[in-house]
Amino acid sequence: MFRVSIDTQPASLQTFDLVDPVRSLYVHVPFCASKCSYCAFYSHTPGDGLVDRYVDALCGEMEFIAGDCAPKTIFFGGGTPSILNLKQWEKVFKAMRKHGLTGATEWTVECNPATVSKGKAQLLREAGVNRISMGVQTFDADLLERIGRIHTREKIYKSVEILRDAGIDNLNLDLMFAIPTQTIVQWKASLAEAISLNPEHLSAYEVIYEQDTPLFEQLQAGEFDVNEDLACEMYDTLVDFTGEYGWHQYEIANFARHEGDETFEIPSRACRHNINYWRGGDHHALGPSAAAYVRGVRAKNIANTQVYCERLERDESPVDTREELPSLSRAGETAAFGLRMTAGWPFEKFKRVTGHDLRTEWDETMNDWVGRNQAVREPESFRLNRQGLRFADAAASDFLR
Repeated sequence: MFRVSIDTQPASLQTFDLVDPVRSLYVHVPFCASKCSYCAFYSHTPGDGLVDRYVDALCGEMEFIAGDCAPKTIFFGGGTPSILNLKQWEKVFKAMRKHGLTGATEWTVECNPATVSKGKAQLLREAGVNRISMGVQTFDADLLERIGRIHTREKIYKSVEILRDAGIDNLNLDLMFAIPTQTIVQWKASLAEAISLNPEHLSAYEVIYEQDTPLFEQLQAGEFDVNEDLACEMYDTLVDFTGEYGWHQYEIANFARHEGDETFEIPSRACRHNINYWRGGDHHALGPSAAAYVRGVRAKNIANTQVYCERLERDESPVDTREELPSLSRAGETAAFGLRMTAGWPFEKFKRVTGHDLRTEWDETMNDWVGRNQAVREPESFRLNRQGLRFADAAASDFLR
């Protein structure tokens, strides 16, 4: 058991104390073949030689957490992690093995259907990747073009076949609803096609109009209107449809299969990495713009791939900002994130995680949401109900301190 003080010096120069290592790791791959019109995540197209520089820098950044991270969950997100070629993936895996960062129980890599190949799928699986999250968004050709996706409906089916043949038995499909011009008929058709592929997990997100995205600019220019009633209908269709076909909702936008005993709080195929976020767990994070939370300190890397590479080429930390929240503020954040889950917060679990009691600091807030008929308070726990989950962002705001 080790603890490393994450500082501006390489791990080889740091002092270690005896505490448990962090069990969760996020890696951000910022590259995309093209920028989708809705995307506000830090991502960009590959520059000349920049992907190779990024891979070298990422391998170097691993030294900063070596000895303090023994991950049970790993998540490569982006961007499009599957845009890396075989040689680049091999270099990343070699560095991870060197620093003791492999062997996770759940290891997820996000993929775009357009960048899945047999060789890449086999390499990922052999390295220990056992979960793929594939950005489908929609099966409708016109809507795929509308939001700037580079894959086709046919490529989705082919990619699923390739991944299954490679031995991936834990597959998530990402969908989007309330896309501009999308009809309820189109949404139901996409849901039906997704379910026909029998993934173990489904994620479905309502389009959010983030500033500095093409969709936001189109909305501001009056090119389309937002139909909130239709978005609500689509969400209700999602919850009903997935439940009818055997997926269990465990978070606002996430649905998973369950194998085994029917008595459960969280389905067996739920994403354990994301649950760690929602339950306020520690996690290291690597890559440009990646955000970590370790022992009460939140740190975010520089959101500039060029500068990220330059710093690590000088053996400097890529961390741009650090913040240590007061205990009550951090507990409020943890409460807010946890209420995204259908199980809400068991009171004793919340006390173990945060050191605070929901029934003390947040008593009036909980009663207010129960009074709106948007939450359920029981002797042992508090949770938002189905109606309340639609307003989880508002609930989160109320629980922040």
